[in-house]
Parts: sequence; C-alpha cells; structure tokens
Amino acid sequence: MSKIVWNVDTMHSEVLFKVKHLVISTVTGSFKSFNGQAVADGDDFENAEIEFTIDVDSVDTGQPARDEHLKNSDFFEVETYPQFNFKSTSFTKIKTDLYKLKGNLTMKGVTKEVELEAEYGGTERDPWGNTKVGFEVTGVIDRKEFNVTFNGLTETGGLALGENIKIIANIQLAKQVAA
Repeated sequence: MSKIVWNVDTMHSEVLFKVKHLVISTVTGSFKSFNGQAVADGDDFENAEIEFTIDVDSVDTGQPARDEHLKNSDFFEVETYPQFNFKSTSFTKIKTDLYKLKGNLTMKGVTKEVELEAEYGGTERDPWGNTKVGFEVTGVIDRKEFNVTFNGLTETGGLALGENIKIIANIQLAKQVAA
C-alpha cells in the first residue's frame, strides 16, 4: 500500500492550552502559527507517522503583556527556543474513533515522551474535491518536566500557576495529491 501525506490545514485548525491560575480559575491561550503532517498507509491512520511544529512566538492569551512574559526567560525563552516540536513514536487505535498518540515532545531544549488522545472526527470532501480528515488531540503535560518552572506564590503560599498544562488541538488534515 502506498504512503499518503496529509498536511495540517492551518486555516481550519487550532492549538489551545489551559493552565490553572491562582488554583481557582483557568487561563486559556493558543498558538497562532504551527504546521505539521501525517504520513499514513492509504486512508488508514493506524501507525501513521506524525510530526508537528509550533512557532512559540505566536502565543496568544488575549493579554499582550502576559504574552510577552510567556516569551521571555521566565517561561518559553523564545529567542533561544523558537519552536516546540513533536514527532510520533506510535499512533494506535483504541476503539472505533479513538487513538492513542505517543511521541517525543521537545520544549526549551528538553525532549520527553508524551501520551495524548486523538479522537477521529470524520472524513469529508470539501467543495473543491479535496479530502479532509479531522482529529481532536487532547492531553496533559507537566510544564516542569520541560524546564518551564517559573512560579510565583499567592498570599496564602499556594502556587500562582498550575503545573499541569491541558492541550487541546483541533486539527484538520488535507490529503495531498500525488504529483
């Protein structure tokens, strides 16, 4: 069976993150610039090889001052580490529309294996005849494992920021036509 390349359709995809703030509420942010692809056997995504890159400078929490703080050495160190990279090691079907995605995530020069869940949303042809596939990828990573350790304390001595970061990526892939 021939390999098929599926590129991330960035116009119809989003990468979000959520973190607890003051342990009482959640702040949501996103990355506006990213790209990636999956290489699969035909239209079957089991065992697909997946790569994904995020431009860290594109972080957006809706608060420009907070975004600038996230870009500096307290958090992401964008000038030294401009990208987050993910490369899958396995993509395994758990049940009909649910996959387990394992791979190596690199943030701030630290590479660790992470495990995410990918829910298949369906396959459809757009008005121009292009085949599209949707997945919602979710998971939790511990930011400290990637050397993102900055934290303040609250008045009562609690952590100002949660350590676990929820990731939600709604990804649409476009099947590439062989040249």
